[in-house]
Amino acid sequence: MSENRELTNMSVRNTIDMIDTFDRPADANAEGTYARSGTYATSPEDEPGKRIPKAGVYAEAGVGRASAEYSIFEAEAKGPNASAGAEVSVVGAGAMARAEIASVSAKAGPVSAKLGLGFDTGVSAGLDGLEAKILGTGISIGPKTSISLLGSEVSCSVM
Repeated sequence: MSENRELTNMSVRNTIDMIDTFDRPADANAEGTYARSGTYATSPEDEPGKRIPKAGVYAEAGVGRASAEYSIFEAEAKGPNASAGAEVSVVGAGAMARAEIASVSAKAGPVSAKLGLGFDTGVSAGLDGLEAKILGTGISIGPKTSISLLGSEVSCSVM
């Protein structure tokens, strides 16, 4: 198994995403088993989550998830899960598949932290640079430069 450890990260994308979430209402959710899939497309509207145009597709399934969000703040804990998704927006494009044994994450505006056990496979390109990973091993080049080996990551943000 690989350990997915991204203790802190500050990114351009997270900073821009604050435009989409600064007035997001408080919400909390907890669920046992879950499975969902879908597509989405948003054009600019003056509503939380709809200010930045984007389109994508996703599928996810897992056992145990709890999350809370308010304004630019988010926290989430997940049990065993698998997901895949692709998104195109004005800030970038990417596709990623993910499998985790467990993870916890938090975000406060441009700063995020994540600790988990799992691996990612996919690519992305955008304001945060270029990222490519296969089974948790890969690189990210740009404002946040990182090297990942079997899910553990060392990064340096030049923001």
